[in-house]
Parts: sequence; structure tokens; C-alpha cells
Amino acid sequence: MTATIDSPSAERSTDLLTGVLLGDDFRREHGFWQRMISTEPFRRPDLRTPDERLALVYERLRVLNECLDSGARLAADPRALAALHEWLGPVDPALATVAGIHYNLFLGSLLDHGGDTPRDLSDFLRLRSVGTFLCTEVAHGNDAAAVETTATYDRGRDGFVLHTPHAGAQKFMPNTSPVGGPKTGLVAARLIVDGDDHGVFLFLVPLTDAVRALPGIRVRRLPARTGSPVDHCLTSFDRVFVERAALLGGEHGRIGDDGEFSSAVANRRRRFLTSIGRVTSGKISMTACAVGSARATLAVAVRYGGHRYISGPRGSRPVPVIAHRSHHGPLAHAMATVFAMSLLHRRALDRWEREELGEGREGAERLVAVAKGWITWRARAVIVECRERCGAQALLEHNGMSELVTGVEGAITAEGDNVAIHAKAAAEMLFAAPPAGYDDPPAATTGALDDPRFLGGLLAALERIWFARAGERIGLAPRGDRLARWNAAAGPALRGVEAHACGQAAEAYAEAVAALPEGPARDRLDELQRLFALDVVARNSGDLLAAGYLTVSQVKGLPDAVEELVTAVAARLPDLVESFALPSQVLADWPIAGADYTDAYDDPAASWHADGGRTTAAEGR
Repeated sequence: MTATIDSPSAERSTDLLTGVLLGDDFRREHGFWQRMISTEPFRRPDLRTPDERLALVYERLRVLNECLDSGARLAADPRALAALHEWLGPVDPALATVAGIHYNLFLGSLLDHGGDTPRDLSDFLRLRSVGTFLCTEVAHGNDAAAVETTATYDRGRDGFVLHTPHAGAQKFMPNTSPVGGPKTGLVAARLIVDGDDHGVFLFLVPLTDAVRALPGIRVRRLPARTGSPVDHCLTSFDRVFVERAALLGGEHGRIGDDGEFSSAVANRRRRFLTSIGRVTSGKISMTACAVGSARATLAVAVRYGGHRYISGPRGSRPVPVIAHRSHHGPLAHAMATVFAMSLLHRRALDRWEREELGEGREGAERLVAVAKGWITWRARAVIVECRERCGAQALLEHNGMSELVTGVEGAITAEGDNVAIHAKAAAEMLFAAPPAGYDDPPAATTGALDDPRFLGGLLAALERIWFARAGERIGLAPRGDRLARWNAAAGPALRGVEAHACGQAAEAYAEAVAALPEGPARDRLDELQRLFALDVVARNSGDLLAAGYLTVSQVKGLPDAVEELVTAVAARLPDLVESFALPSQVLADWPIAGADYTDAYDDPAASWHADGGRTTAAEGR
């Protein structure tokens, strides 16, 4: 079942679909990372202890840094940061985590807030010190604006005293151990001046040398987490002094030469959000990790299904397991989902890059959050499905999937837990004035199940249905009880956010299909587009029927329409996997991705070698 490209037209179709997944300029945007993960330092190592694997993570970080023309340029480019995560995520999730923290959260924040105090970044650009980010605390995760670490301004010394007041205020999970060399952190702390709390800001703080934590700083390793090793730690401060220049200040807040605090932002929460603005780029990076990991596991599952043979019907020859509907059906649905995830990721990235500094920033930020939650959840579903399709083989670390199963859990939680960021988006969408035309009926409310425009109209209707229900439920809750009113609306409002994500993915699908020339690539993408939309419609057919958007006969026709598309997509799975553009060297590191996967388990001292290899496959079975 491994696809072979044997004609210019097939190669052209593959390139077109790769452009759909990775962007029109994919060779420039992604080529560097594809080439890098194909080199020897990034090939899958022999199994090592967790400590050896952790040391390898930081060795690879240094190799990566040496390959860059400028770490600062990478940190300033959200598209490059996303590409880094899209390719490192499937190969080494721990490296993607550490690199994302160093280049995005740490270096990126220093660059974003460098106007007040020009800093020498050479130690961080040359990795003489690894950057890390200390925001959340034991008692404060998604409510990080409530962190309790303090940075009290000392007028006599013209600097700040950082202090951890109790166990719940310890910084939770930053990679702050001396492993990998000296560490420097950006610490989120409450700025206290003359007893007044001005909100949470970031402070640049040296944390460790190459051996131990610096005086006044306690760093303790947390228990091992499942999956790839990262040196997650608890970190606390005992009246640690840093100079005034350590504050990452700006218009949102600064301490002047006179020792007085000033800010152009009155709201303390807004000051905090400005300080941690890099978290939005972090959400995009988590999305990219999830997309890359889902594509990789799907590619392995399709390839393995093609060369894993099982007994056929009685009296017939063995058949590849992927020949069975029970096997290729879930993979066909996963393929439609993976393309949807990739398209929504690119849509959110494009909008953020376009509107980050403009009036549309708030909407772009919301789309990034919605995409992050939806894509990472869908990635988990795809990865788990692919793991199951590969059976026990995929539970073994050397086949690459097991650490991606756990790695995607980290993406679901990092840079804002999915439920929390979707709840925030749901509240904003529910209580904000609807955009012009929102209450108009969808452009197509009647049509056929093979009409993408009709299906897109159904997805738009679904979003309206759920937010209308949320609005109705708010009206049933006691007035004046804000928590009760939100609790009443939360369920349908969160479903509305999910429908919004699906609608955005469907719109991106439609735009991508329209942009392709007539031919096989467009036909394949159209099939995937319709399968994705029908999957969503089928799951919500009862609501759409009750609201009058579907007829009884259409609901009855959904299973046949889905099955027809599954048949079409399943026949093209190997070709579609080729469009993922995974380097052959990477696939070679995962034994079950190759037809000779049994060689990974060969025993040179076994009898089949002793008798000259005369034992036949039939005798072996």
C-alpha cells in the first residue's frame, strides 16, 4: 500500500495537496525544518534512560541553534515558529517544548518588551544560557493573573526583591534544572511599589549555573510525567534581588528613574495580558505540534496497514489489513479531519500574522484560541485511532507513536487549557454583538448532501442553533447571579464554539478547493471536504432536523452518502499520505512505517539464520 509516484501528473497532484497542507510557499517555509530533522543528530536514537534522553534534548537544541542564521529572527517570526513545531513535534516532542519556550516565550518576550531597556541577548542567542518561562504556580494555572510571587521595588537599591510567600506560589513545571547548562528565566510576579499592587509583570532572572541553582533560588524536579522527558521543576525565590532593568516594562508599565510607577494601561489584567502576549504565538505553536503529530501517525498507520497481511476469507490469499472497511474506514475519516486541522491551523496563523498589530487583533486572538482547542482535541482522537489501528506495535517507543499519544496531552493543556480558552471564547461570542448578517439565514438552507455549499450552510446553522440555545438558557437563570447564568449557558455555548471551529475549517476547505486547478488534486480535496462536513452533519443531524435544516429523507441518506465518500477516500489514502511530505529518513526511523518492519525484531542468533534461512514464511506461521 506504499504509494509510488510514477507520473508527472501524480507528482503534480501531490505537490498541489502539499501546498494545501503547508501553504503555497511550502518549500521555503518548511524546507529548512524538513532537511534538519533528516540529519543524523535528529535521527531516532537507540533506547536510552530518561536522563540520557533529556540530555539529548538539550544537545539537539544546540545543534538546532547552530543551524539558524539568527535566533532573534526566528523568535520574531510566528510563521517560522509554527513550522519549527510542526516538524519537531512528531520527531522529538520534548525538543519542541524546550525550543518553543526558549525562542518564543523567552526570547520573543525579550524582543517584544525591549524598548525601555536595551539588553545584550548574546548569551541567549548563543545558548550560553537557556531561556525558560515561569508563569503558572502550584495554585494558579489558568488563572495566572492571580499569581502570588511578588517583586517588591526596593528604592534604596533601585531594584526588585522576588519572593515566594507560600507553597502554592511556587512556580510550577518550568524547565529550570541545570540540565542542559545555565538557565535564565522570565518570572511572572506581582509588582509591588510602596505597598501598592500594580499587577503581574515579567522579570528577567538568572536561575542556575551549569551545576546548581543560584543563591536564594530553590529548584526541585517534579515527578516524571508520561511521554517525552522534560526537566519540569518546582521553583521558588527567597528574597532574590534583581536590578531595575530586569523588569520587562513598556507602555503597560515601568519604573522611572525617579522610582515612580507609570502605566498607559489602567487595567491590571490588561497589563498582565500585555506582558504574556507571547502566549498567543504559543497557542499557534501547540496547534502546529498537534497537526504535525497527527499527520505523522496517520502516515505510519496507512503504511503499516498496507504491508501488515492477515488471513483472507477461507480459501483465499492473505490480504493487507487495510483492505477491511473496519480498518480503512476510520483512517479515511481521520484523513478528512487531518486536512481540516491543517487548513484551520493555516487560517488562524494567516489571520494572526495579518492582524496582530491591527484593529482585528481581538478577533484573530480568539480564532487562534478556538483553533488551538479544536485542533489539539481532534489530534488526540486521530493519534489514538491510528495507534489502535497499528495494534501492539504502536505501544512500543521505537515505533514513534506512544510518545505522541502523551505529547498531544501536553499540547491540550499548555498555553491555556482547552476547556478554559474555549469557555472564554464562548462567553465573548455569546455576549458580543453578532457580526453583520449573523442572523440572516445561511446562504443555502436547502440542497443535496453532495453539495459543499449546502453542507457549509448546515455548519453555519449549527453554530446559530447552539448559541441561540445558550441565550435561551441564560434567560432561565436567576438574574444577578452571574455564575448561575454562565453555568446555564456554558454547555450549549461550548458546543457553539465547536461548531464555529468546524465552520471555519469548512470555509478554509472551500477556499482551498476553489484555488486548485481542475484535476485529480481538486477532486481529492473535494472528496475530503465533503466527508469532513458530512461527519459533522451526521453527528448533529437530530438538531438540524428539529430546526428544519434537514429533511427526514436527508437524515436517512446520510449513512450512504458518508459510505460513498469513505470508499473514494480510502482508495487514495497512500497517495494522500505522500502529500504530507514526511522525509524518508524520518519514516525510516519508525520500523512499522516500512514493509520490512519485521527486520527490527530479527535475532541474528536464531535458528532461521543457523539453517541458512531455509525456514519459509509459511513454516514460520
